[in-house]
Amino acid sequence: MRGRQSSGEPTGDQPHKGGRAIDTEEPHGKHGMKGLGRKSLDSLRVGVVVLDAEDHPVLVNPAARAMGLLRSGGAPGTIAAHPILRTLAGQVRRTGVRREVELDLPRGRAGAAAAPLGLHLRAVALNATHVAIEAADVTESHRLARVRRDFVANVSHELKTPIGALQLLAEALLDATELQAADAGDDQSEDLLAARRFAERIHHESARMGRLVSELLELTRLQGAEPLPTPEPVPVDWVIAEVIDRTRTTASAKGIEVVYSGPKGAVVYGSDSQVATAVTNLVENAIAYSGDDTKVELTLRQGDDWLEIDVADQGIGIAPHDVDRIFERFYRADQARSRSTGGTGLGLAIVKHIATNHGGRVDVTSALGDGSTFTLRLPARPPEAPLPSPTAIEIESGAAGH
Repeated sequence: MRGRQSSGEPTGDQPHKGGRAIDTEEPHGKHGMKGLGRKSLDSLRVGVVVLDAEDHPVLVNPAARAMGLLRSGGAPGTIAAHPILRTLAGQVRRTGVRREVELDLPRGRAGAAAAPLGLHLRAVALNATHVAIEAADVTESHRLARVRRDFVANVSHELKTPIGALQLLAEALLDATELQAADAGDDQSEDLLAARRFAERIHHESARMGRLVSELLELTRLQGAEPLPTPEPVPVDWVIAEVIDRTRTTASAKGIEVVYSGPKGAVVYGSDSQVATAVTNLVENAIAYSGDDTKVELTLRQGDDWLEIDVADQGIGIAPHDVDRIFERFYRADQARSRSTGGTGLGLAIVKHIATNHGGRVDVTSALGDGSTFTLRLPARPPEAPLPSPTAIEIESGAAGH
């Protein structure tokens, strides 16, 4: 990289012109490696841009130019990097941490029908001043993801009507069999008993399917089918009160007490409905996998930057080989128990996406027979100014150079 930087940095009296400021001569040195390295860089399908301390591009390959990562500079004939590249480079220099994001960049003139360009950007510090940014075209994978999300959303919307009709018909059948059972008294026929049993089963399964459709729609929204709401201060006291109210009936049916301990007046930043949904899903999961007459404890811990909500139960616990997979869609640690509780396998996946969308995370500690503790970590401060680009998703952060 030393040879590349020395050949790529423009002198003080040269205008910054991106790749044109780089030596592109044919191999001519002792081993001819300078020109060979440049040719190798130009042959890559990924875009590569190196920015100096003033965020001027000192090395650019053709793929980066084709992706539209360069803009006209302030002076005639000069070139500047795209604002998103300058933002990433500044963050890397300030923190010393590698940054990776995925985003969609509009291309063409305003109103053009062309789909946005999907990019995976990776910024790494080369030294104290220079930052290398690698850009990979992920437009097709973004398009396929949108198609999948749209398909799930459309199918779910179409299923809501017939499922609702099934529930109504099952309820009507239950009412009819109940009236016949009342008239028959102790002389109920086997056919009547079987009809009532089947009607109860139809009602149970249609209700479960209805929950599945609702959670699929919610998960589709969280995965990007709809724009994220603007983060706002959310009182945790309201969230806890809402969660306890939503789960009161389910908890009372099993004799489970839901208790809360923590400071008053705490605030998180995000969407009030999504935060309440995440905590509710964790509490409902704790109730479903706990025995009768036990306790579910909610505990709040508040720091300067983060706020953590623990949801601890006295349930059956989770096996070590299941802990890493329980946040996957439709994954169930106990298939038989999930069927009996009517679970959909999407509740924890929804919690994970809500936490990620808020810049936080969700963790779990558990042991078989000893219960489980889920920890939801959310920001306790307003978010930083967004990157100057369309929706960007943080992928990974790590030490620069790792």
